[in-house]
Amino acid sequence: MRFIVTAVVAYLLYLVLTIGSGTLLLWNEAELIIGAIFALVVAALVKNRYLKKSLRMLNPVRWFIWLIYLFLFFFAMAQANVDVAYRVITGRINPGIVKISPRLKNDMSLTLLANSITLTPGTLSVDVEEETNDMYIHWINVKPDVLKEMPRDYHPICNSFPDWARRIAG
Repeated sequence: MRFIVTAVVAYLLYLVLTIGSGTLLLWNEAELIIGAIFALVVAALVKNRYLKKSLRMLNPVRWFIWLIYLFLFFFAMAQANVDVAYRVITGRINPGIVKISPRLKNDMSLTLLANSITLTPGTLSVDVEEETNDMYIHWINVKPDVLKEMPRDYHPICNSFPDWARRIAG
């Protein structure tokens, strides 16, 4: 089952990346065949790497939640772009490394959160403590007074990103 799921996902990803390059539907015949061969090779190599114990990521509800998360993430990224542009123009930059405790339990949700933070302008995921899953993040605008008053599981860097990562991959 893992082999089939990995092959199908790899093939769909290949088709999305090569869309519009042919005459048969949106691909040419050679691309469809080569894509299938590559998908089978990829599935043989990585089937046990990404689908370990369960196939929970195949749940359509998780994919729907993922789409909602992407919409919210792109909105947060647009806000961060404006904020970084403002800080660069005005020179109001107070960079530093901040420790947050997202309380995520598995590697997939931690990776999702770390990538979301890194893709957001003005932030960069630096490290994760393996024992506690606390994250160290470089932030363009560290506010010391705000950091003292924040609850342990919330931070203005990631807003509700940990909750979404928990819903999607937890």
